[in-house]
Amino acid sequence: LAKEFSSTSNATTVDTVTSRATRNGDAIMKKDLLNHEDLAGDRGMIDDIFDETYKEKEGPKPPFRYVWRNIILMSLLHLGAIFGLMLIPSAKIQTLAWALLCFVVSALGITAGSHRLWSHRSYKATLPLRIFLTIANSVAFQNDIYEWIRDHRVHHKFSETDADPHNAMRGFFFSHIGWLLVRKHPDVIEKGQKLDLSDIKADKVVMFQRRFYKPSVVLLCFTLPTVVPWYFWDESIIISFFIPAILRYTVGLNATWLVNSAAHMFGNRPYDQNINPRENPLVSLGALGEGFHNYHHTFPYDYSTSEFGWRFNLTTAFIDLMCLLGLASDRKKVSKEVILARKLRTGDGSHKSG
Repeated sequence: LAKEFSSTSNATTVDTVTSRATRNGDAIMKKDLLNHEDLAGDRGMIDDIFDETYKEKEGPKPPFRYVWRNIILMSLLHLGAIFGLMLIPSAKIQTLAWALLCFVVSALGITAGSHRLWSHRSYKATLPLRIFLTIANSVAFQNDIYEWIRDHRVHHKFSETDADPHNAMRGFFFSHIGWLLVRKHPDVIEKGQKLDLSDIKADKVVMFQRRFYKPSVVLLCFTLPTVVPWYFWDESIIISFFIPAILRYTVGLNATWLVNSAAHMFGNRPYDQNINPRENPLVSLGALGEGFHNYHHTFPYDYSTSEFGWRFNLTTAFIDLMCLLGLASDRKKVSKEVILARKLRTGDGSHKSG
């Protein structure tokens, strides 16, 4: 395994040695030898690499145990979002712009924060950026960073098995929202408890948020988005609450959930046809670049989650801007040679059609 460090781009390019066999004078690619553990070791963790040794337990599956509190709250939330949609024609343009800003900030708290920075350690962030992403994460209200990371690393390590919190093999509804409406499968709990999360426990910003998560959500996800339009441009309190707070929050949730559901079911698999995640540009549009999911599950350590840079990928543009401003560094990026080798070895051939 060879790594190239560029001081100008402040990025790490992951390369590999490729073995070749010669037949009739032609060089034929045999396999690329990407060593996940070597690269993961550079990040200080390997728990987002799929565990080939895991076997699901034989016998009947445990019955669903419904969490009625979540069912009721999610139902009320989506009814509130529908009401918010009906209020859009009556809202001031400033309120709609504010709601969009809140959506983008909250999404970055998940995509650039919980996901790419903390779950995969695909780049490094300074203290001011980590504080901003923590605040943005509380605006998003999708569990505190520590819990989000734990569930996401389990998802990658045991993807599409009983130990996957939102196992897409259990259907679209389950992987989208249903997994939040029932008790976790025992294997999810068991495997989650065995993860090494020492790198996250050592981050004082993450643990501070975990300690004060509930009040931070009340303030940043609901109160602030409501008060700003009501106070600064005299928007009605009803519109201020149901559009920038409730509707925005609901849209943000579903944008993230579509990565778990649609991006595991609909699309092509140019990098690895043996896994379920797909390339879904529509999901990328809504989730700021998180829909290139076949790539991401093949190369979970790539900070861009895609080989295409900024295309349909606002999160990558944001991280690159943070690097330009000196607030982020050490972006992990898979080389073009490794990507092509993987396409040829395990892809479904769809890359040939562009």
